[in-house]
Amino acid sequence: MANPSGTSHVYVGTAARVPGAVSGIFRQTVGSDQWERLSKGLPERMDVQAITIHPTDSSVIFAGSQNGPYRSRDGGASWEKLPFPDEGLEVWSILIHPRDPRTMYLGTSPVAVYRSDNGGDSWRKLPRVTSPGRVKMNFPCRVTRLAIDPSNPDEIYAGLEVDGVLRSRDRGETWEDIGQDLVKLAERPHLKSRIASDTENEGMLDTHALTVSSALPGTVFLAVRMGLFRSADRGKTWEDMEIGRFSPLTHARDVQVSPHDARTLVAALSPAAQHGRLALSERRSRAELAAHRSRHQGREHDDGGSAPPARSRAGL
Repeated sequence: MANPSGTSHVYVGTAARVPGAVSGIFRQTVGSDQWERLSKGLPERMDVQAITIHPTDSSVIFAGSQNGPYRSRDGGASWEKLPFPDEGLEVWSILIHPRDPRTMYLGTSPVAVYRSDNGGDSWRKLPRVTSPGRVKMNFPCRVTRLAIDPSNPDEIYAGLEVDGVLRSRDRGETWEDIGQDLVKLAERPHLKSRIASDTENEGMLDTHALTVSSALPGTVFLAVRMGLFRSADRGKTWEDMEIGRFSPLTHARDVQVSPHDARTLVAALSPAAQHGRLALSERRSRAELAAHRSRHQGREHDDGGSAPPARSRAGL
C-alpha cells in the first residue's frame, strides 16, 4: 500500500499464542528485505488478528488486537488505542464502508459486531448479533471476516469461526443465519470434518474469510476448511467451487477480490498450518485457478492462534 510520499509498505500482524512466537505489527518497505517491528503507542504484547488500511488515505491504519482496536495516522510510526465500549473482547475483523470511509464495522470474539460512524472515534455495539451455536469448539466463536456487497452497501456479511455466516440487510441493525445450506453440504462424505467438536459439520462452518465482488452483485465467496464455496443468491444456497480440480491444497485460509480488477479473485490455500500457495482466478471465479507457491502460515484450532509473519511472497 502506497502512502502519500509514494513509498509502498507491507504490513503484517502476528499473535504470540504458542511458545516462542512473537506478537506485534511489522512493516516492510517494498523493495527491502527487512521487517520493522512497530511499537510506539502499542502494548508490549500485541496479538494482532486484523489490519485494515483506509481506502483513500493509506497513512491511516487500523489494527485489531486482544485488547481492542488501535489506529495509526502516520503509516504505523505511532499508534493510539481507540475508545471502545466493552473491555475483554478480541478484535478479529475490521471493515471500512466502500462509499463512506467514516462508517466502519468491527467483529470480535466472543461474537459481536460494532459500528462506528465517525472513523473509529467511537463505537456502538449492534443488536441481535448471535452465533447460531451449532459447533462448540475449545475457544470462543469469533467474527473472522466482515464483508459488504459493493452494489448494495447496506448488506453486510459476517463470517464465524466456527459457526457459518450471518447476514444483515440494514447496516447491521438486524442479522440472520445463512449457514443452513452449508450444513446440508456437510452431509457429503468428502465435506465432513471434525477436529475439536462433536459434529462433522465443523469443517463446513469453519469460516476463515468471505468476500463480495462488484463484478457479480449478490454473489458471496467463502473460504472454509473444506475449500472455496460460492453463493449466487446472497447466502440462501452454496455451491462447491471444487478448488481441488486445480490445486492439491484445498484448505482455504483467505479469499480476496483484486483491488485492480473486480473479476479477479485471489485465494490462500494450505494443508492446515503447513506451507501453502496462492491461487488466482481471472474469470469471475469460474476459470481455471493457477496455483502459485507461497509459504503461507495458517491458524491452528487447537490453540486458537494465528501464524507468525510470512517470510516470502508470491507474485501473481
